[in-house]
Amino acid sequence: MKVLGIESSCDETAAAVVEDGRRLLSNVVASSMDIHVQYGGVVPELAARSHIEAIMPVIQQALRDAACDWDDIDAIAVTYGAGLGGSLLVGVLTARTLAIIKRKPLYAINHVEAHVYANFLTSTPLPGYALPAAAPRFPLLALIVSGGHSQLVLFRDHFDYTLLGQTQDDAIGEAFDKIAKILGLPYPGGPSVGKKALEGNPHAFSLPKARLQGKYDLSFSGPKTAVLRLAQELVGKDHTLHSSALPALLSEQQKADIAASFQRVAIETVVDKTMLAYEEFQPASVVIAGGVASSTELRRQLAQRLPQPIAYTDPKLCTDNGAMVATLGCFLAQHQRPAADPFGLEIAPNLSM
Repeated sequence: MKVLGIESSCDETAAAVVEDGRRLLSNVVASSMDIHVQYGGVVPELAARSHIEAIMPVIQQALRDAACDWDDIDAIAVTYGAGLGGSLLVGVLTARTLAIIKRKPLYAINHVEAHVYANFLTSTPLPGYALPAAAPRFPLLALIVSGGHSQLVLFRDHFDYTLLGQTQDDAIGEAFDKIAKILGLPYPGGPSVGKKALEGNPHAFSLPKARLQGKYDLSFSGPKTAVLRLAQELVGKDHTLHSSALPALLSEQQKADIAASFQRVAIETVVDKTMLAYEEFQPASVVIAGGVASSTELRRQLAQRLPQPIAYTDPKLCTDNGAMVATLGCFLAQHQRPAADPFGLEIAPNLSM
């Protein structure tokens, strides 16, 4: 079975072909990040316009790279939520139209759930990919961390899962973006803060970890505010100093130490919760998913603390991509889950697990 996956939930226009939920045949991503960098974040209208320009060339390239024509494609899978409304609309309308014209089953994909399924890809003829040797086993504990999501989910089987906990305010990726702004580092914040952290002392400053009523819930607003107050104090100012003035006043070493200290605490926060869940549920496998899953510090801390080895997928499959969508589409088809109505599928920007 070959499934074409289409992803357009944010600023990446992506398409991929996956065979049997295991083999990656193509993975094409066109990012409009260069447009958004100058604004310090994704501008929804600009992202939607970029999707309109890129989506058909990206799909056509994905088919070429997979050496497929439409006769070879058994189904189409598309992200219908969560994400930016305008961006989702471009992908869903394209997928609906193709499903009708090409007479293919259409599967509606939850973007957050799809991130987990990137870990099920175990082989590819494509160069430059390092994939796990085997697919994860159930029960499966998934830590999903990205710019929009921070969640711990226990999967008992395909499509049988429980949301254990999630962020009550900022997602971890969003928090990294805000710290990057305070330090005058470029967007996206995760890679920028991670790079700067290499120059700093991760124990230079003591930052708080949130304590919440929910055992597995997360919060990053406290450490984020603590960084702001710390930076203001370091430059000899009080809380009335606007954060936009800080980059010019902080020294490069202060920026590096703040970046390293925040990264340590933010990653420790999600790893602490993951370890709690691991000890309670004793899963057969643990996976990390989402853009922050490519963080070397997250991978280092988890590998250091988990009593079982963890197989990480390629960092290129952690950020938004069509491969994860196609993979989940394969499993939906294989398990005979109902296909979506190509004449009526609507977007769900606030979709949750």
